[in-house]
Amino acid sequence: MRDLTYPPIVLAAKTAFRALGQRFQMTGTEHVPRVGGALLVYNHISYVDFVYGGLAADPSGRLVRFMAKREIFDHPIGGPVMRSLHHVEVDRGDGIASYKRAVELLRAGEIVGIFPEATISRALELKELKTGAVRIAAAAGVPLVPVVLWGTQRMLTKDHPRDFSRGTTIAITVGEPIAVDRANAAAETRRLHATMTRMLDETIARYPPAEQPPGAWWLPARHGGSAPTLEEAARLDAEEKRERARRRAGRRRRPT
Repeated sequence: MRDLTYPPIVLAAKTAFRALGQRFQMTGTEHVPRVGGALLVYNHISYVDFVYGGLAADPSGRLVRFMAKREIFDHPIGGPVMRSLHHVEVDRGDGIASYKRAVELLRAGEIVGIFPEATISRALELKELKTGAVRIAAAAGVPLVPVVLWGTQRMLTKDHPRDFSRGTTIAITVGEPIAVDRANAAAETRRLHATMTRMLDETIARYPPAEQPPGAWWLPARHGGSAPTLEEAARLDAEEKRERARRRAGRRRRPT
């Protein structure tokens, strides 16, 4: 697969990271295979997760083809860029095409990235995972590689102003590859959730204490922060969904 756009974009991103004075805690990156297909499975806490998520595969010399929502591909600028990077368009109403494309890429030896929570976690903890990651990896005959991001939420996430202050630490933890059984997708997804929850706890514990003081909004309630609990976050998500539906209905009722 030819990549004319991806390498210069990676270089530009690394230049931006240096300009922002960001520090990186990289753990377990050796688990990303240097050859062959693998499905990288990420937690989702920020709008910039896909920008930093690719760094998990960088030490192995690999490029990640991310599965991303269709709306990004519909953008007049973002769409052509996403296609040039060979990312995978996901239609949440009909995921068959994206499923097949992801399996095709994996069987061809590519690294594919997926966010199985589907949406950003306001709780900053792992939400319920969709079973699609397990089913895709099993169908392609490749391992899952769990990846936990931390620190990206401090820059750009839901319900908080953007903050690209210098010196933010970004933590990326990569777990050992997991072979999965397609016949037991629900159980395998629960196992993946437990693994990634443990990885997240370990990543938070390693993060510089000075950058996550008690009560910080970017720290989960379970870790002493003021982020909403998973239950509170679920209520906020439901309210947001209802408000989006109300706005859509209002637009449809407007006279032309």
